[in-house]
Amino acid sequence: MADRYGADILADDPHRARRPRSTEQPIEIGMVVEDAQTGFVGAVVRVEYGRMELEDRYGRTKPFPVGPGYLIDGKPVILTAPKKAAAGQRVRTASGSVAVAGARAKVALASRIYVEGRHDAELVEQVWGEDLRIEGVVVEYLCGIDDLAAIVSDFRPGPGRRLGVLVDHLVSGSKEARIAQTVRRGPGGDHTLVVGHPFIDIWAAVKPARIGIGAWPTVPKGQDWKHGVCDALGWRHRDQADIAAAWRKIRGRVRDWNDLEPALIGRVEELIDFVTQPTDS
Repeated sequence: MADRYGADILADDPHRARRPRSTEQPIEIGMVVEDAQTGFVGAVVRVEYGRMELEDRYGRTKPFPVGPGYLIDGKPVILTAPKKAAAGQRVRTASGSVAVAGARAKVALASRIYVEGRHDAELVEQVWGEDLRIEGVVVEYLCGIDDLAAIVSDFRPGPGRRLGVLVDHLVSGSKEARIAQTVRRGPGGDHTLVVGHPFIDIWAAVKPARIGIGAWPTVPKGQDWKHGVCDALGWRHRDQADIAAAWRKIRGRVRDWNDLEPALIGRVEELIDFVTQPTDS
């Protein structure tokens, strides 16, 4: 008769902690990984020839072999080579649109999108640039919007010549909100759409997890926000070159639209839809 209870009652201790199994995880640029042996945490910034390079929040980089021995969100993983798109599989652009193989950029439309802030414009180009080129939409950078009414007047919006404007930190009751309202009521207002994101700075439109933090630092009132963030994260911020380097680091972690906050995504998509509407609509 078979021993239904087993021959060795100590062979399997139900109280013994079980080590979680490692799962395979294809590497992605920007993925935040922890080396289980050394505790080094960083984002993947390069992968080649079976090795990868991680960059931590302080800008330090270290090389590591691709394979087992890593943690993602505290769970053990075996890192594998980046996935290649399967034959016939739809490839998507950074904005999530289906990429059109061999598509050429259209001749530029008369309509335009103006974006306030250099960093804002760079992020829009990075995520939506491919789509915009196919649509024939040119994005131009605005240094500020104090003279937005005059800028709109010079552009002369009208049928087939729409203007979309993305304003930095557009919140109710602000100076920017009053300027936007003046533009809507002025000449060409029916063919101009002014929208904005609510973030104090475009940096905050990038999900904080992409740079390995749970939330963007709280910066004391009266202190420059970018400098305050860099200080809290231990990044250099002595001059504008340091701030530019910090932005490159943040932007380098953005893979596609999934790494951005919905409050920015929705506004940009709204502008693209507005300026690409058929002339007779």
